[in-house]
Amino acid sequence: MSTTTEQENPQSRLPDPSQFFPELGEIAVAMTKATRNGAIPGSTVGLVQLRAGQIVGSTYHTVRQADLLRRAGEPDERLTAVASWRDAPYFSAAERVALELVEAVLTANPAGERVPDELYARAAEHYDDKALWTLVLAISQICFFIPVAVIAKPIPGRPPGKNYTG
Repeated sequence: MSTTTEQENPQSRLPDPSQFFPELGEIAVAMTKATRNGAIPGSTVGLVQLRAGQIVGSTYHTVRQADLLRRAGEPDERLTAVASWRDAPYFSAAERVALELVEAVLTANPAGERVPDELYARAAEHYDDKALWTLVLAISQICFFIPVAVIAKPIPGRPPGKNYTG
């Protein structure tokens, strides 16, 4: 008995944007190259981007990032626990501050700054300047694609270029 339900004919809201903006592929490749520069582990980039997808409620991003992390060898326990990272035993101190940072960026804080000096200082304890910039770019990269996912609704689980209809 299956516990999942699949749509028989899933549809995106919009067609593939590359037909209108062929340079998007180059932008995506350049952003990936910048975030995968070795300053921080690729797993940290993936975990941060998975958490961003969860925060904004994007099935496309959560499925995509979880799949990329799984293919890179991340165990299911870590992937599942990203949503509850604060009390999960699977993350290093550096990963925890990275997850806290992406939450701060994507969650409104009516009482003050989204990224207070105290959070920045804790991040700087784990990451040098290049690594901090890499983390900033990893968050920027997923934020660049969040409107694409939540407005255009590419089909989750399909590879780029095959995730749009029309």
